[in-house]
Amino acid sequence: MEVFFRRMLNHKKLIVFIFLVFSILCIFFSRQVKVNYNINDYLPEDSPSTQAINVMEDEFEGGIPNARVMISNVTVAEALDYKEKLLDINGVSNVIWLNDSVNIRKPLIIQDSEIIESYYKDNNALYTVTIDEKNRVESVNSIRDLIGRDNAMTGSAVNDAVATEATVNEISRIVKIAIPLLFLILIITTTSWFEPVILLTTIGVAILLNSGSNLMFGTVSFITNGAGNILQLAISLDYSVFLLHRFEEFRKQGLSAEEAMLQALYKSIGSILSSGITTIIGFAALILMRFKIGPDLGLSLAKGIGFSILTVFTLLPVLVLLTYKVFEKTRHRPLLPEFNKFGILVRKIMIPMVIIFCIVVVPAYLAQTHNSFYYGSEHIFDKSTQLGKDTEKINDIFGKANTMVLMVPRGDTANEKNLSDDLKDITEVNNIISYVDNVGAEVPYEYLDENTLENFVSKKYSRMVLKVETQYEGEKAFKVVKEIRKTAEDYYPNEWYLAGESVSTYDLKDTITDDNIRVNLIAIIAIFLVLLLTFRSLAIPIILVLGIETAIWINLSISYFSNSILFYLAYLIVGSIQLGSTVDYAILMTNRYLEFRSGLVKQEAIQQTISSVTVSILTSGTALVIVGYLLAYITSHGVLQELGLLIGRGTLMSMAIVFFVLPGLLYLLDTFIERTTIGVKFFRKE
Repeated sequence: MEVFFRRMLNHKKLIVFIFLVFSILCIFFSRQVKVNYNINDYLPEDSPSTQAINVMEDEFEGGIPNARVMISNVTVAEALDYKEKLLDINGVSNVIWLNDSVNIRKPLIIQDSEIIESYYKDNNALYTVTIDEKNRVESVNSIRDLIGRDNAMTGSAVNDAVATEATVNEISRIVKIAIPLLFLILIITTTSWFEPVILLTTIGVAILLNSGSNLMFGTVSFITNGAGNILQLAISLDYSVFLLHRFEEFRKQGLSAEEAMLQALYKSIGSILSSGITTIIGFAALILMRFKIGPDLGLSLAKGIGFSILTVFTLLPVLVLLTYKVFEKTRHRPLLPEFNKFGILVRKIMIPMVIIFCIVVVPAYLAQTHNSFYYGSEHIFDKSTQLGKDTEKINDIFGKANTMVLMVPRGDTANEKNLSDDLKDITEVNNIISYVDNVGAEVPYEYLDENTLENFVSKKYSRMVLKVETQYEGEKAFKVVKEIRKTAEDYYPNEWYLAGESVSTYDLKDTITDDNIRVNLIAIIAIFLVLLLTFRSLAIPIILVLGIETAIWINLSISYFSNSILFYLAYLIVGSIQLGSTVDYAILMTNRYLEFRSGLVKQEAIQQTISSVTVSILTSGTALVIVGYLLAYITSHGVLQELGLLIGRGTLMSMAIVFFVLPGLLYLLDTFIERTTIGVKFFRKE
């Protein structure tokens, strides 16, 4: 490797030119990447709800109703006029209102009051609207322009449209705040005013390469778009910091700049590569999720860390050597202490901390397995947002409701009528729009014009639109989904399809719950094997994985003890992110401990290790904490908020374990480590 690094440093300008060209290309490519904000689009192709949606798209013009629009202070005539205006909006494929269920030419007072009040109540008109996926942002904005801020709209299409616009602006704000804060951290933790510029430039190039190369996927999820770049920045910062700190150590020994860089590259490649590979594996484990947001985020982040490692070993050394005179001229005295006293403190308290660690491991693990979760998109925006207020306003007047679409083989209208009657016996089903309900089972298809018929019947299927009084998710909603599926199965075994927000969320719950154990177990095993090969030790992988996994359990158990309801998607992803990103700190500390232990007794080795790695770990850890909490408190998207909070809090937990518990474990298991590690011989006093 030393020969390779020497040859590389002989072509500094060429390397800078290559990265510059690819960075410019990737700026253009990144703007072509599309973003998907619909969680349900990432369900496996073989899930029942996905199959139902595919069948409906093939058979019928209109999709699943995905929005509720309420207009207040209108007469029936005015409400009908608004319905036509809604239908005229580009991207709105269908609008269902009172006149689709009852004959409004007859006096409403003599008709079914329950049906009427589900559409028109106290001069408020409630429309069930279907908005095409390709035009959601434009269509939702047009609906808002039509109805104004005083009226209300809600639903999954509105969620996606609001998320699309809000997240882009919020991520831009996060970057604008994060970059100056990270710059400040780097100024404090380095010894040159110019060093942060080089560090952030190197990572910025890696982020550009990753963002541009996402074009190979065509579309990325909102999580990848919203959190991917900023997480890459925070997670990969430590690789650059580790290398530069090693470079400074060799410079202090009197080596020339180029020789010091060569030695730094040679000496740090093992720890940086092992850290990088474990991080990549942590993210790559997400690829094995059946829920396709996992592969989407996992591939992008794993690729991003790969680019970060590439730039750290190629671009960063070149930039440092090309600008080293500027480094020298902008030197400042260290703004942080040597941390010798911190090393002494850790040595004094590490055994009590290990005892506390042993006490909390089991309760933390058990608590995090009993968290409560949101699975879908219903709770993404809270009541403080316009969407949250609109949802509450509609629910207060018309109650909670959602729409499901059931498709059964066409032709047997008598069977359809019996099915409809049984579905109405389900307490939460308060209205059904179908051929047999709105036209009549006894009326032949030939009696209807083509435009009217196609709303109910396709070439193969009859469609029933069920209005259900439940939220989109929760125990009650999922119970209704199971009851409807069972009823349909009784009449049309293996021939029916059920679609809708609640149905997709129910399948989503099953899919990502199954993913959890498999993904985490694979990540743990893979990282364990990498550590086993890297350290050639049996004890060290056990210690490091147990330490970081316990930090993850403590992080997630806090939500349980505080009675917080988590988004399962954030819960599922954060384990891989926290494990992959913070195990680096444990690897760094263990590597330095092994180095110091070869020439020092274990008490002194612990103290020297803490003193030497604290700045590096604080730099990277603080960056990740800042990014996590910025994501949590600036974005209005519930899943990204939750993910940011868990990442920020989890990083603090991991840093606490690494600083205060890991030294005690290394100290207590010193002999076990020596005996189970190939090629290690610890110093012993004569």
